[in-house]
Amino acid sequence: MRGLTTALCVLMLAVSPLALAQDKTAKKEPSEAQKKQQERMKSCNARAGDKKLEGDARKQFMSSCLKGDDSGPSAKQKAQQQRMTDCNKQAGSKKLEGDARKKFMSTCLKG
Repeated sequence: MRGLTTALCVLMLAVSPLALAQDKTAKKEPSEAQKKQQERMKSCNARAGDKKLEGDARKQFMSSCLKGDDSGPSAKQKAQQQRMTDCNKQAGSKKLEGDARKKFMSTCLKG
């Protein structure tokens, strides 16, 4: 009887690591929410890469993007960006440099 008990104990000890290994190798499918978050992460990461963002700027972008707060620049921001582009072109066509360019840009951006 004692030999049978010992044999059962040895068998149980030998089989239990196999059972645990099977549990670990079985992959669970991600939930719909997890799939959406993974897609959002992938999309935001690609957009941050396209913008060549690094460091804190990338962290800030990723944070707002993952929250869904990345609807883009506001109308006011777009207008300011357009004004900057226009003023920059004007300064370039006038071949302004240094302090003269800074002064022109400041005046131009104020409207």
